[in-house]
Amino acid sequence: GETAKKVAKAVQGMGMNKFADDAPILLVISEQPYVKTAAIGAKLKKNDYRSIDIGILTAYITAEACAQGLGTCILGWFDDDKIRQICDLDGAVRLVITIGYPKADDKLRAKKRKDMADLVTHI
Repeated sequence: GETAKKVAKAVQGMGMNKFADDAPILLVISEQPYVKTAAIGAKLKKNDYRSIDIGILTAYITAEACAQGLGTCILGWFDDDKIRQICDLDGAVRLVITIGYPKADDKLRAKKRKDMADLVTHI
């Protein structure tokens, strides 16, 4: 609807993510402050559990969308303040995920990826 159209514009700064205009669904993933016990645990363990949870959620959403024949794109380029205003959010926006039906002639662009050996250590 209209909210999705506004969010689509908020992910297109500096000419980025023009395809977002065509996405029927844009999921905005935001982050809330820790509850006290979780904040203590995160500080003691020096780990940001919110980011871990957001990563797990995002992986499941995009995997299931793909299983359903949908295309997705995880966006990290967006106007946080604008999206928070559009969606009436208190917490910081961490990701926006576009979901829709890919065009029949839409081919994934070649991406430069780090070599797996640079990312994973087998012990």
